[in-house]
Formats: sequence, structure tokens, C-alpha cells
Amino acid sequence: MLAILERLDPHSDQIDLLVDLVDKLRPHNPRNFDYARAQVRTLTQLLKGNAGQAWALRRYITTLLETRRHTSLYSDVGILSNDGFFTELKKRIAYRILPPALDEQYLSDTLDRVLCREDDYKWIRAVPTADWLELFDVISEAPPPGDAAPDRARQVTLRGLLDAVRTLSCRICALGLEPRLIHAHMEIEEVDSPFLMQNIETNHYLDGYARLMAGDATVMEDARHLLVMLDQCEDVVLKIRRSAMSSGTTVALTYLLVALTQSIDRMRKLLYLVDTSGALPPAPTVDVEALAREAAPAPVAGGPVAPVSQRRAAAVAMAEELAEAHNTKYRVRGLLRDNVDLLARNVTENASRTGEHYVAERRTELRGMFRQAAGAGLIVGCMAIIKILISYQHRAPLIEALLYSLNYAFGFMLVHVLHFTIATKQPAMTAARIAAALHETAQHGSARRQVDVESMASLVTKVFRTQIVAVLGNLVTTIPTAFALAYGWWYVFGQHLVSPEKAHHLIDDSHPWQSLALLHAAIAGIWLFVSGLVSGYYDNKALYTRMAQRVQQLRWLRRLLGQDRSRRFSRYLEDNLGGLMGNLVFGVLMGVTATVGFLLGLPLDIRHVTFSSANFAIGFVGLDQQITPEHAAITVLGIALIGLVNLTVSFGLALWVALRARKVRFHHGFRLLRALGRRLRTAPLDFFIGPRDADGVAEPAHHRGFK
Repeated sequence: MLAILERLDPHSDQIDLLVDLVDKLRPHNPRNFDYARAQVRTLTQLLKGNAGQAWALRRYITTLLETRRHTSLYSDVGILSNDGFFTELKKRIAYRILPPALDEQYLSDTLDRVLCREDDYKWIRAVPTADWLELFDVISEAPPPGDAAPDRARQVTLRGLLDAVRTLSCRICALGLEPRLIHAHMEIEEVDSPFLMQNIETNHYLDGYARLMAGDATVMEDARHLLVMLDQCEDVVLKIRRSAMSSGTTVALTYLLVALTQSIDRMRKLLYLVDTSGALPPAPTVDVEALAREAAPAPVAGGPVAPVSQRRAAAVAMAEELAEAHNTKYRVRGLLRDNVDLLARNVTENASRTGEHYVAERRTELRGMFRQAAGAGLIVGCMAIIKILISYQHRAPLIEALLYSLNYAFGFMLVHVLHFTIATKQPAMTAARIAAALHETAQHGSARRQVDVESMASLVTKVFRTQIVAVLGNLVTTIPTAFALAYGWWYVFGQHLVSPEKAHHLIDDSHPWQSLALLHAAIAGIWLFVSGLVSGYYDNKALYTRMAQRVQQLRWLRRLLGQDRSRRFSRYLEDNLGGLMGNLVFGVLMGVTATVGFLLGLPLDIRHVTFSSANFAIGFVGLDQQITPEHAAITVLGIALIGLVNLTVSFGLALWVALRARKVRFHHGFRLLRALGRRLRTAPLDFFIGPRDADGVAEPAHHRGFK
């Protein structure tokens, strides 16, 4: 480090020496933060002991700042571009493979050489603010030699900050007038847009700043009125986010809202740094008082931290934020995290509303669920027969996969249209409902923790017994239907629907350990989860695009169906688009999985509890009901395990996504299990078949929704 300081050329604008100096501060082990702290303190002590080297380093850094353009560093780094989500995603992927060409005239591009490792921001943040400020003080207060020319680094940096404020203001104005944002918040057209007014206020503020810097004015107005306009811009963004829960959103709108939020937050921080009045509050996302206390651990007893200390601490926080944003600017994970959260929240919110209909509370509701599931079992039994008939046509693999997909898709969609229920479709919906309940209870204080756990135990109990009843309802009709159709085939045509070899194959496919049944059941569980996300996505899309109104505007449909039927059809389509598309996608995934596995040479297939049960019944008939009790018992065990894996995988994935979308963390799993155990011990009959009336626990209205 000392050798680098001795080689400093105060008038050089080459970045190499700064790169070498930062490399000495950087720990070789990214997690060795103590090394970074020690190196920064060592550099501070070296410069304290040699004022000439301190001034040389100051002049060298000043030269670097004077010869480079600052604005893009403050206005672009860490803020989404205007390119849109998918363009930004493609750009980040491409730049991770082949980085863009750099222009070292820009300070933001210069950082690529100085902070060349993606984890540099970690050790920079690990160094205490007090240590950074002490190092900067030693450098900035180094006495210059008598013949040294005055440096302009402060003026250059200030102009860069002010230009960045102007750039961000214009960007906020442009984004705030985007048609998709106006479409989401019509009130903007009825009153003066805060996005436009903040730009007018910004220009007024910067004009006053320019007069102050030119010496034409001695005082200027502070930016408090400008901050009020930024508050109004943020209020619009929050209103749109809240309304998106009921009216839907898109990736493009979510990207726009994230870019607006980032730009407003950065503009607040820059205004705080350039403010001369000392009257502006810091940006709400930065706790400058905590940073200032860290930088000045012994403030005046009982008094507030001095504003200058707060501003210095805020400057360090801004530098650390820019370092992290620069290091992570090509990361795909951050882009997905910032933009997909709101969309995922909306998708799971719609799934949650659907999940309310799959939570039965009383025995009468459980009987209704049983009847709906029994109706679905009739259709599934027919679908199993149709699939076997399709296989006998021996079509080309892709044609066969298409026919399988059509069989599954139309069958599942028919189940939905007839208001029947397939048990394994429920977990993706009920998991979102549980996550929504957790999100609601998380808003209460710690005094209600026990009540929250009991409330969750009540909801989980209802979900559990509803699932059991739905599975039983499916099986109680699927098996007899498949058996009757297979037997009827033999009775009419004089031969079995399946040969003995095919019958053994259908039964052995459900063997729990001599086949890949459980792996294939897990794949089916994943497809169930995916279909739940698709349902939520299209429910969200139907709301956002006003599907009912669009369909009702079709003149040919009105001529075909008439005005009233057209209106009812459009409303039905908006309310059920998610369910129809989810069932369609699930059917396609079920139909193509085995063919994709065949083409790739991989053991891919699906096992669904209802179809496995139907196949067992068909195989049983094909063997003339000649099967050993042991073989039958093992097959029944395999079918039960297939159902368990179907439910567990789809429910677990759906609950994980729903909790992450709501940013909820539930840490009371053991307490929840104990609460469930108490309910099982005290009322085992009610635990499985539900109480005759309400169970006495006051439930919100949305818990009691059931169709």
C-alpha cells in the first residue's frame, strides 16, 4: 500500500493507481470483513503520517473526478431503464455473457474497473461509516503546497448531482404520463398530474440553485414544496398498487411502478445531499440518524445529531448504495425479485379467492363438496377409458400426445363448467387461502399470537377434512365408473378392453416401490401447482383487461347469442377464465409429459390418484377379477401414496409461493401442530367430518365462503 502511495501522480487522470489501491483494501476472502476494516484504518494512519501523500491522493482523485462525467452514475445506476421488463431481462442475460463496451469518460463506467468483483459492495458496507469518514477527512483536509491550483472536484460533483436531479425529474414526469399508468389511475386526467407538477417545481428549484452558484442570489427557497409533489407522486403509485389487487396488473405496469419508485427515492436522496438550507428531511428509506450516530458515537448528551453529520452519513450511505447497485446491475435475480413480487401477489390473491370455495366448514358443506367430487369422478372414469382407446390407435408420438392432451383438457374443463371438483386441484388454491390468512393475522401485534395460531389451526383443519372428503368423493365414483365401463365393454364386444399384459401393466404402474409411481406423482403435483399459477394469472389478466366488456363489444357474438346471453357469457368468461385456462394447461401438461420423456430418453410420466384408481379398476376387470389380496393391498397402498404425493407437492409449492409473494414468514409450525393435535384429541369426529353447525370460532366472512 505504501508503494502505491509513493507512485501517485497527482495530475494523472489514469485509473490504474486507484484500481491498485482499492485492490489492496479488498479482502482476498470475500467474507473476511475484518481485513477490509483493518486495511482502511491502516491507509488512514499512513496518510495521517504523511501529509504530502495525503494531498497527492486528494489531487489525484480530484483529477479523476474533474475529467469524468458524473450524471449517469447518480441518475441511472440502481434504477431500472425505460426499456421494459423483457428488454431489460434480455440485456442483463446478454451482458452477463458478454459485458458491454466501456467509456471511461463516464464515472459510472470507471467503476467497472475499480469495483471489479460482484461482491465488492459487501466489504465496503462492512467497513464502519466512522472509518470511511475519517479516511475522507484525512484526504480532504490535507494541506496543499503553496503552488497548487485550486481543485474543482466539489463544484463538478455538485453539478453532477444537480444534473441528475433534473434528469430524474424528467424521467418521473415521462413515466407518470405513460398511458398504462393513466389507464390504471384515471384520476390523473381529472386533476393536475403530480408527475408534471414536480417537474415544474424541480426546474424552479434548480434555476434558483443556478442563481445562487453564479452569485446572483444570496439565499434560495428550500425544496420542501418539491418534496410535497414527490409525496403526491408516491401516493399515486401506492393507490395503483392497492387497486391492482382488485383490478389486476401486468408485468409492464409492475415494471413501470418499480422504476417510478426507484426514481422518486433516488431524487429524494440527491435533494437531501445538495440542500443548502438544512431544513429538508432525509429520504424515508435511509435512517441517517442511525448512520450519524455510528459515525459520531459520542454526540452531545440529550441533543440531536448535527445536520452536517447527518448529511455526511447520508453521503456515505449513497456511495454504498451506488457500489451495490453497480455490482449487481446485471443480476437477473434482482430484476425478477423487484418486478415479479407484485404480479405473484396478484396471481396468488386470485387463487386465494378461488380457494375460499374449497374450504368447507359444516357437515352440510362437506356433503356438498362430496357430491361435487363424486360428479368429477364420473368424468374422470370416462377419461381413463378414452385414453386407453386412444393408445390403441398407435398414432405417431406427437399426434398421440396431442390426443391425450385434448382428452385431459376437455375433461378437466368439463368438470369446471359443471361445477364439479377434482380433489388434487384444490391444494394450489387452499394454500393461497392459508397464506392470505397468515398475511392478515401478521398485521396484529404479539399479544394476539396465540389467537392467530388457533385461528390458523381452525382453517387448516377445515382444509384438511375438505381435502379428505373431496378425494373420497372422487374415488367413490371413479372406480365404479371405470369398472362398469370396462365390464360393459366385455359384455358388449365379448372381449376385454385390455389384454392381460396391459392389465398387469396398469396395475403395476401404481406399485409404490417397484415402479417410479411416487416420482411420477410428484411430477403431477408440480403440474397441479403450475395450473394453479396459470389460473391466478388469467384471473388477474381478465380483471386488468376488462374481459367482460371486451367480449360484450363483439357484434357477431351479440347477433349470435342475443344481448342478454352475450352479457351473461361475457361475465361468465371473465369470472371463469382462470379456471378454464388452468384446466386447459393442466390437461396439456398431463398429456405431453410421457411423450417428452420418450423423446428425451428420460423416465418422465405422471401418476394422478384418480386416474391410477381408474386404471386399477380397468386392470382388475381385464384379469377377470383374479388378483391376489396381497397384490391388491400393495396397489391400494401405492394409490394412497400417489394421492398423498400429489397433494403434498402441489400444496407445498403453492404455499411457499403464496407466502413469499406476501412476504410472510410463519415461525410457529410446532405450535400449530400442537393446536391441531388438541383438536384431534378433543373432537376426533368433528376433526374429520366437521361439526353439525359452526364450530364456535368467530371466522371472517371470507373464511366461510363456499360454493
